[in-house]
Amino acid sequence: MFDIFAIACIVCMVVSCGDAVVPKPRGYFRIELPAPEYVLYDSIGEPYRFEKSVWSKVEPDNDANSEKHWINIVYPKLNCKIHVTYRKIQDNAEEVLEDSRKLVYKHTVKADAIGESYYENADRNVYGTLYKIKGNAATPLQFSLTDSVKNMFRGSLYFYSKPNADSLAPVVAYIEEDIAHIIETFNWNR
Repeated sequence: MFDIFAIACIVCMVVSCGDAVVPKPRGYFRIELPAPEYVLYDSIGEPYRFEKSVWSKVEPDNDANSEKHWINIVYPKLNCKIHVTYRKIQDNAEEVLEDSRKLVYKHTVKADAIGESYYENADRNVYGTLYKIKGNAATPLQFSLTDSVKNMFRGSLYFYSKPNADSLAPVVAYIEEDIAHIIETFNWNR
């Protein structure tokens, strides 16, 4: 009787020895990103024009606090928008630029790092900065453009979901290309 019990125990141990069951990490849906294509946005009455993605649509900012010339560049399939503000500068260019910078650096609480890329096109009188905010910040990309005298154009990328830098990375990289295109094709309307 003991021999049968011992053999049964040995067989159970041999059979039960194997790979341990490990739960798999939570996965995310694959995001299909369309090939970049651009079209001119030049709305009557706006003090600016630029090329935007054909996969986005421009909507007026209807928030109670919005001002004239504020828009949202909405990406319906990517669940995000670029919130755009415009300010007229009147002898306070340094103050306006510093306010824009402060808005970016408010994210240092959640940001792992903040990178700055500068842009200049003297022929079109467009000077700007693109901010890349690393980590789980609410706005991973922000930018500001100015003619350094009269106008300030500023954009912030927002997602309609909880910020998770890892899962949003492909979309952030895609939108970064679109923002770079906006900056490169930007013009002030006279």
